[in-house]
Amino acid sequence: MMAQYLALKAEAGDCLLFYRMGDFFELFFDDARVAAQVLDIALTARGEHEGNKVPMCGVPVHAATAYLQRLIKAGHRVAIAEQTETPEAARKARGSKALVNRGIVRVVTAGTLTEEALLDARSANWCVAVGEAGGEVAVAAADVSTGRFEIVELSPTQVAAELARLAAAEVVAAEGSAWPATAWRPRGEFDSGAAEARLRRLWNVATLDGLGLTGRAAIAAAGGLVAYLDYAAKGALPFLRPPTVVAASGTMAIDAATRESLELTRTAGGERRGSLLDAVDRTVTGAGARLLAADLGAPLMDRAAIDARLDLVRTMEADAGLREGVRGALRALPDIGRALGRLAAGRGSPRDLGQLRDGLDGAWSLAQRLEQVAERPALLADLLPRLRGHGALIDLLKRALVPSPPIEASDGGYIAAGYDAALDALRETGAGGRRAIAALEGEMRQRTGIATLKIRHNGVLGYHIEVPAKAADPLMAADSGFTHRQTLAGVVRFNAPDLHDVAARVTQAGAHALAAEAAHLEDLTAQALAGRESIAATADALARIDVAAALAERAVEGGWTRPAFADEACFDVRDGRHPVVETALSRSGERFVANDCTLSPTSRLWLVTGPNMGGKSTFLRQNALIAVLAQAGSYVPAAAARLGLVDRLFSRVGASDNLARGRSTFMVEMVETAAILAQATHRSFVILDEVGRGTSTYDGLAIAWAVVEAIHEDNRCRCLFATHYHELTRLAERCDALSLHHVRAREWKGELVLLHEVAAGPADRSYGLAVARLAGMPPATVGRAKAVLAKLEAGRAKTGGLAAGLDDLPLFAAAAQAEEQACDAIRAEVEALDVDALTPREALDTLYRLKALAREA
Repeated sequence: MMAQYLALKAEAGDCLLFYRMGDFFELFFDDARVAAQVLDIALTARGEHEGNKVPMCGVPVHAATAYLQRLIKAGHRVAIAEQTETPEAARKARGSKALVNRGIVRVVTAGTLTEEALLDARSANWCVAVGEAGGEVAVAAADVSTGRFEIVELSPTQVAAELARLAAAEVVAAEGSAWPATAWRPRGEFDSGAAEARLRRLWNVATLDGLGLTGRAAIAAAGGLVAYLDYAAKGALPFLRPPTVVAASGTMAIDAATRESLELTRTAGGERRGSLLDAVDRTVTGAGARLLAADLGAPLMDRAAIDARLDLVRTMEADAGLREGVRGALRALPDIGRALGRLAAGRGSPRDLGQLRDGLDGAWSLAQRLEQVAERPALLADLLPRLRGHGALIDLLKRALVPSPPIEASDGGYIAAGYDAALDALRETGAGGRRAIAALEGEMRQRTGIATLKIRHNGVLGYHIEVPAKAADPLMAADSGFTHRQTLAGVVRFNAPDLHDVAARVTQAGAHALAAEAAHLEDLTAQALAGRESIAATADALARIDVAAALAERAVEGGWTRPAFADEACFDVRDGRHPVVETALSRSGERFVANDCTLSPTSRLWLVTGPNMGGKSTFLRQNALIAVLAQAGSYVPAAAARLGLVDRLFSRVGASDNLARGRSTFMVEMVETAAILAQATHRSFVILDEVGRGTSTYDGLAIAWAVVEAIHEDNRCRCLFATHYHELTRLAERCDALSLHHVRAREWKGELVLLHEVAAGPADRSYGLAVARLAGMPPATVGRAKAVLAKLEAGRAKTGGLAAGLDDLPLFAAAAQAEEQACDAIRAEVEALDVDALTPREALDTLYRLKALAREA
């Protein structure tokens, strides 16, 4: 056995090996050590290998899915070694001590999952391959749970952004390549010639031109991905639809840093809650949620396609009855895309067929409802035919399946009565036999006088007679007509000739019935898969309708408006709001302060100043998110919006580091800023916050100054630039398209009041000390900072040197002691007062004197 295990382990490579032994999957050696730690199960030992105990652990086969989920989540891949013959067949072929043959039937990886329990219903599960040929690069992506297959050709510098968009569960690349892969495969699998032949066989075509696959890099990536999926499925390749070739220029380019900064689909902590997707998502189906995430991750550049989506949203938004009816109908539908994926992968169940039946039938009914729409938008007219066309399959599955088919096929009971007369007869025979067994049980009780005698069934003994041990002696006699089978604690089990005859009829009928149902399941699955392309199109149509209805619901809920698009590079938003922040504030009953943003050829660069916590970053982000929402085909959180299409979106907001790659916070900031200056065009939208603050004051100011000039003169893009360097406001005198703005704040009775309003002109000051006080900084420290600030400002006014005058400033401890002595003098003065004896004139003089003392302190 160990020799067989080691051979399979060599085939599994770096995967953990689940080795089937009876009702358990066992792991040995290092695999056992790893699995025991990840799964928190006992690590034992079995036998010896080369003189050492063999580490071992195991998981029950019936609970394997839950354990696989934890191993995959921990970053492991698992090879499943199943028994490929029965013990009886092994003994018959090779003798009584023959070892059962086993083989790896599947490699379970993060990117090749189809099981419902292992997938997030509201997230796509992409497996991605990066291929290259002749200096070109392409990314191929497949979601095997639904059959979606996408390919995009791009430049090497765009690969990271594309991987970030897909948020792939697994990335595959050729051995020795420079791409950030999680699985490496032989270079031959990414050879474009071999890949082309593989793809032609897969889709049974003589040429790939009809599929849009003409570039060698695209063919290499697609072929490499298909080879990996075939390896993982061990020849049972999952359902893959013909690929959609996506042009990189067809969507808004958003790099990985910008996605993370704007938290489009996940927050910086990796959670969905708190992201733009979470704030927008009102979908009622898993497929709709996955499509909405894809839309937000890849906003369109095709104005006609955007307007087509918006037209469908408007139809849903304008008719509350239609919207509610559509959402109610969708909510009741199963996820037919993933049910189809499981059936195509050979891991389907009767319930998956039932889901196809119910989903396709529901789609047909939904089409009838939507056909009543008087003014039908073009996108809806295109979707409606995809909701129909499965009448024969729906009718077949309605006749063939029970209303609620089970997940497990092994116990039968999923084929409806009346579908197959022969199956009905077998079931009747089995039912008659079970009635005969019940009658026989009563007869045996009467004959033996044992009222507690029972006829039972299990998988080892089959049907047998069971009596309490204390009543078993009469049945043990040779002439009793009973044959002893098994003695357990408290009970004894027997067989009898009359039971054997009846049980044989029941067992034979049951076995034949199960075989008949299995044959029907195979036939029904084949008939369903014959129309898999059309079924997948129906699933896509339902998802698109769900997204449109959800966006309409969100628009009505939040008072969002439809954006309009212009040919010129404008950005005119009235009363814009941050969708995520507004959602958070609404939960606490607070109101979000809306602001305008008007960028035009004569005012395309806004320099925004003002205090920390005043709302600069929120203002910058909300406008970037409005651009994403608009080009994704959504209404936007604003009173009005007129936008020119954004080809590239960049965000450099907040501080972060990448210490694993040797990059400090400031280094990351400079890398991201450099990427913006190198890639932004006049059609791009850029938000920059506090560029240069991570280094010395003079260096930072110089860098920020140069970046503003470069954006204004070279990139000429639409840009919101927030800064605390008030010196930059002088650039407004030299840059004709630069406009000064600030977030308003006021001090009232010594307290800072943040108004969160954006107004024209520069801020009068930064209010840094007021913010420090608001944050709870100790009063002594705030007072010390106030003294240092006064010295700095006085020195700069006299000499122009920032640090002038600081040499004679006492250290903190001395300054604090002097301040405490001044406070003591004030206390002594107050304590010496006889308030009741003061005349009004004396009281006024005393107040003036105390005020002077406080000022000196």
